[in-house]
Amino acid sequence: MDTGSIINIAVIVLLLWFVYSRIRPAKGLKALSAEEFQNMMEGNEKRMLIDVREPGEYKTGYINGAKNIPLSQLSGRLGEIPKDKAVFLYCRSGMRSKNAARILLKNGHTGLVHLQGSLSAWSGKLRR
Repeated sequence: MDTGSIINIAVIVLLLWFVYSRIRPAKGLKALSAEEFQNMMEGNEKRMLIDVREPGEYKTGYINGAKNIPLSQLSGRLGEIPKDKAVFLYCRSGMRSKNAARILLKNGHTGLVHLQGSLSAWSGKLRR
């Protein structure tokens, strides 16, 4: 096998690892369907619902009771998120809420829940 082939294989392996690391679920994050997400939120008084989209996206419609803490600001606003509450996360596609969960997990948060399918899967009313 020549050097060019080895380099090509290494690049492909690194690319696949990168893609997998972005789409794999975060350990400690529970992904729930929209119905499960809503039922679990309603049955849990000790919770915080966070929309991790940017403010412009948030203004187009959000789940009632959600606090907007954009992923881009999350690291600087960790103090606003209590560690003794279940944290419910959502975004537009699911990628940002998974990334937010990774940040929260690294900072000692537990009880993280993510809306599988994100806002597009939500069948409830949105506030504006």
